Amino acid sequence: MRSSRRRPLLVPVLVCAAAVLAARPTAADGEPGDGSAAESGLSTRVARLYEEAAVATQKYEAGQQEAEAARGKARKLEELLGRERRETAALRDDLGRIARAQYREGGGLPVAAQIILADDPEQMLRGQHAFAQAQLDLDTALGRSRRAEARLAADESRAKSAWQGVERRAAELAVLKKGIEDKLDQARWELQGQADASVAAGACRGAVRLVQPAAHFSQSWVAPVETYTLSASYGSGGARWANRHTGQDFAVPIGTPVRAVGEGRVVRVSCGGPFGIEIVLRHPDGYFTQYAHLAAVTVDQGERVTAGQWIGQSGTSGNSTGPHLHFETRVTDRAGSAVDPVPWLAARGVSLG
Repeated sequence: MRSSRRRPLLVPVLVCAAAVLAARPTAADGEPGDGSAAESGLSTRVARLYEEAAVATQKYEAGQQEAEAARGKARKLEELLGRERRETAALRDDLGRIARAQYREGGGLPVAAQIILADDPEQMLRGQHAFAQAQLDLDTALGRSRRAEARLAADESRAKSAWQGVERRAAELAVLKKGIEDKLDQARWELQGQADASVAAGACRGAVRLVQPAAHFSQSWVAPVETYTLSASYGSGGARWANRHTGQDFAVPIGTPVRAVGEGRVVRVSCGGPFGIEIVLRHPDGYFTQYAHLAAVTVDQGERVTAGQWIGQSGTSGNSTGPHLHFETRVTDRAGSAVDPVPWLAARGVSLG
């Protein structure tokens, strides 16, 4: 089963740009670790780039909407230009017709020649009147043609400028978005490399202190990640698991902030075995939740947490085939006591559909 849930980003870019404070390191099952400022700096850099990428994506999507609106205006302008071109062509035809009529009616003869050739004064006056009217028609048509040509040239220039502006804006936004995503991708895999080294050593690097978002949740329970795609579900079978899948997987990029689904206490932070880097919380109702395959942790064993608090960053440590969060609900703090987390969360007002 695959489904996705997107929610508005709650974390301002500047929140994640704050300095990371060193915390008491923890290792497998609570043994001291060797966290360093450089490692903490990488975690906070991933978090900052994560938010910058989200903002860049929002700008890109807004720019795409602006571009589409501009394309609509440009298409309307092209339709207007088409009408103006047809009108201008008709005016040119009118000019040719008037000029030909003048030539046939003697409009090209000098006035003196017309007087000499006229059979009588009345005929001459009628000819002069016809000539004057034809000349007026010609002047009017010429004026309309010149104005139409000028308007057409201006509108063509405006249309060209509009299209160029649309394409330039789209290209700028695409470059901005790709640049941030490239930096984020590199930083994510650097963070994962540190996580893999911790798992290999069987000792956690220690908690890193990312500045928490200024978010106040009205509900007591939340989803473990904000934006996600559901992947492997509870009870799924396959070669990847010894028996059945014991949790719900959330497909998210490396470095995604992982949240405590409810208030509780950290009963275990460990960094070895099939779950890689994992955190286990105990909640007031007696249930436990597990967050596994992490790239970093932001809490210490024994620490109390609140609903929605960042407790780690997702990764692909341990027995994992790709970046995701493995989330379990348990009746004890140990593996083998898991229950289906989807209805468990639903009973607490959190729908993952």
